[in-house]
Amino acid sequence: MEKIVPFLWFNDKAEEAARFYCSVFRDAKIVETRHYGDAGPRAKGSVLSVTFELFGREFVALNGGPHYTFTPAISFFVSCETQEEVDACWNKLLDGGKPLQCGWITDKFGVTWQIVPKLLGEMLHDENAERSARVMRAMFKMVKLDIAGLERAYEES
Repeated sequence: MEKIVPFLWFNDKAEEAARFYCSVFRDAKIVETRHYGDAGPRAKGSVLSVTFELFGREFVALNGGPHYTFTPAISFFVSCETQEEVDACWNKLLDGGKPLQCGWITDKFGVTWQIVPKLLGEMLHDENAERSARVMRAMFKMVKLDIAGLERAYEES
């Protein structure tokens, strides 16, 4: 196990969420599923936790009960190389989810993701302040990020 691992608390959907995330991202897999024993507090044999990997990073999903829920204050940033990758991740996470603004989306389990083209960071940190400002203004008008639209804003004169 890695030294620091994102640990996601679900009421009772840890296994479903882990399988969903593994279907969204390439290079993903379920590593281990653990079950409650006699000590409970859930029924013996029901899923306690699922360890899964996304792009080689370990995550743990726990069925811990209804005590806690997710907020967008914590999100997962996904850097995408192409518009096709942005679209694929976005469209899969949108299944039962809710689009937010600027590439943010909350999935059907309440976990928030940022689906962002890698190019955006480069454009926002351009030495030309006006170029980066145009890109920022364009981004704020978008829900799902559109590379062509960001590039148009960047290249305007």
